[in-house]
Amino acid sequence: MSIDTLLLIGSLLILLSLMIARLTDNLGIPTLLLFLGVGMLAGSEGPGGIAFDDAGLARSIGTVALVFILFSGGLSTRWAHVRETAWQALSLATLGVLLTAVAVGWFVMLLLQVSFLEGLLVGAVVSSTDAPAVFSILQSKHISLKGRLKPLIELESGSNDPMAIFLTLGLVDILSGTGSDIWDLVPRFFYQMGFGAAIGFLGGRALAMLLNRLNFTYDGFYPVFALAFASFIYGLTVLVDGSGFLAVYIAGLVVGNSDIIQKRSLFRFFDGLAWLSQIGMFVTLGLLVYPSQVAFVLGTGMAVSFFLILAARPVSVFISLAGSSLTWREKTLVSWVGIRGAVPIILATFPLLAGVPNASALFNVVFFIVLTSALFQGWSIPVVARWLGVDAPLERRTASPLEFEAPKGADTDLVDFIVPYKSIHTGRPIVELGMPDDSLITLIIRNDKFLVPSGGTTLEPGDTVMVLVNKGNVKQVSEILSQVETVESTHTH
Repeated sequence: MSIDTLLLIGSLLILLSLMIARLTDNLGIPTLLLFLGVGMLAGSEGPGGIAFDDAGLARSIGTVALVFILFSGGLSTRWAHVRETAWQALSLATLGVLLTAVAVGWFVMLLLQVSFLEGLLVGAVVSSTDAPAVFSILQSKHISLKGRLKPLIELESGSNDPMAIFLTLGLVDILSGTGSDIWDLVPRFFYQMGFGAAIGFLGGRALAMLLNRLNFTYDGFYPVFALAFASFIYGLTVLVDGSGFLAVYIAGLVVGNSDIIQKRSLFRFFDGLAWLSQIGMFVTLGLLVYPSQVAFVLGTGMAVSFFLILAARPVSVFISLAGSSLTWREKTLVSWVGIRGAVPIILATFPLLAGVPNASALFNVVFFIVLTSALFQGWSIPVVARWLGVDAPLERRTASPLEFEAPKGADTDLVDFIVPYKSIHTGRPIVELGMPDDSLITLIIRNDKFLVPSGGTTLEPGDTVMVLVNKGNVKQVSEILSQVETVESTHTH
């Protein structure tokens, strides 16, 4: 097949995926299912008839995609937002993943009469979760989650892939004869995670410093440089046998929470790149699947999937969060939102390439588990969140027409605030707010309309107020705009 044909087919599949995702945006269907479906329809057993059975190429595409997805995920994670849930998320991402793998491994061993290591491999492959699928479903239903739930799920999902990858690769080495013993995984875990965390942190600091010091002539060089540096961090970490995926996630986290120039353009670039990577990865994995073969593992896949959803995931969550202050309702919701994504399907290609016995059946079982998890849990997440009383209204923000990129060393930023219900400033002109001298309200967004304010413009509850403010006065401006009427002041009025 020529490169021209590949470009034509690839672009058509991506365009078709995006259009289907747009048309089904309000149905609450995880986008991963749509992209996988496009790949399956285009495959050899679908109308497209594209013959594709190269597991090695699929794994390579998945690896590259995961590097960009994890770096983008770290880049967009606000540490101030997730900091309070860091220990709980770390427990879920390590102990929770291990417990899930062990529980599923035990169940598979009993169900299929295989060795515990073979069962544990299945558990390791399906042990990571996919938070973007959860949030896309919630957003389509215009709801969010209360308190610490959203940052906890976000941080857990972003950080649990490296543990699942570590377990899978270690077990593949043992079962294929290239590894020695399961207990050798313990020192290997601390070595790989330690090097991954250290190189990721130092690499992230170095990247943030270089972005601020390299005065490129063209703004387009900055995202290209960051992309190359993220790939360098991954490659260097893997070269010393560390966890490359953990390294790129931590590097993204460090860069995203540093004061760097071109931050908005970097966020947009990597957000688009992450979506392109996800679409390409899902469509490729869909092409790799033969639906007729998946049908043969229907019973086994259904049994393992429901054990994972109803037993393994809840047990691992409640044990991992035993010392936290989360209520049983919040822990139950965390248990339920453990949707499996593309990572398990990518990991299922490693046993195929290593020649592990029954690897083909394992791949089909994992694919079926991902499908049932997305279908069964996906549509029900909003219902379960409401039933548990942990749902919250989705904060709706209108995109601003203003762009502001602070130059290096500047102490000014453009920050948006929302005027609360029962604000004491309702009906008061801006000139009477008592704002600091070096802070200027540049725009008010009200009912999807943009208002350029003057000193006599009054505020209304729900207004999004964009303020050009000195960074040292952000807290003071926030306190001014967030003031609400007390019971005494209400009676006085």
